[in-house]
Amino acid sequence: MSDRLDVRKTYKLLVNGSFPRSESGRSYEVSSAAGDFWANVAQGSRKDVRDAVVAARAAQPKWWALSAYNRGQVLYRLAEMAESRRSELAEHVGQAEGVDDADAAASVSRSIDRIVWYAGWTDKITQVQGGANPVAGPFFNFSLPVPSGVVGVIAPQESSLEGFVDAVFAPLCTGNAVVAVLSTRRPTPALLLGEMSATSDLPGGVLNLITGLTEELAPVLAAHEDVDGVDLAGAPDPDALAATAAGSIKRVLKPRAGGDESLRRLRAFVETSTVWHTIGQ
Repeated sequence: MSDRLDVRKTYKLLVNGSFPRSESGRSYEVSSAAGDFWANVAQGSRKDVRDAVVAARAAQPKWWALSAYNRGQVLYRLAEMAESRRSELAEHVGQAEGVDDADAAASVSRSIDRIVWYAGWTDKITQVQGGANPVAGPFFNFSLPVPSGVVGVIAPQESSLEGFVDAVFAPLCTGNAVVAVLSTRRPTPALLLGEMSATSDLPGGVLNLITGLTEELAPVLAAHEDVDGVDLAGAPDPDALAATAAGSIKRVLKPRAGGDESLRRLRAFVETSTVWHTIGQ
């Protein structure tokens, strides 16, 4: 019998580029799909959500100030990091979702490919959603998509990695900063990807991940007056949270059954800015 004890990891939050424990000092046990102990995870509080929103608000202008091409490079770098640790991601997906090794590896492949897909959209979204408008007079008139600002995401409860990637990377690629409340029972694949973001050149505060009880944290995020939009993909009661979000006039994206949500998410958290410019002689 070995005298050595394994160092058991407690997964932390991701706030402002750092990995703090919850300010409440709480943690909870996450079990595998088979019911066995899998990990200890920080149990975030309402204050952790508020701290993450403050960090996201400060970071979003810097993220948007980068060129679209540069933002794409940063997201692609995160895909590179995920590719180099795909076996570890697959292990977490398999434990979280109870699928075999082949299905877990396929899920990781789809997730990484989707990150690359979103990275490619960073410098194309303006061409697709923007345009030149016909006007009478010696003017150019352009309508251009700009980010909403800070987007809250209630990550899907069942799809531990693929669902998380779709919900989070769509607003990131359009220039938003994100505060995501992760799946209560299956948070570790997303947390692992969040750890990789520390070495992907993603500015601190652009992506913030909070773990804990969804029913405790989701209403705080939906009601926060400095959050500009909220994706309710994993919300236990989307209609109730949409009503909560209405108090501060947020953009709200509720889950819709069937079909690919990717393009819908790309359109969900952008505003339209119209620019006039005179035509020179």
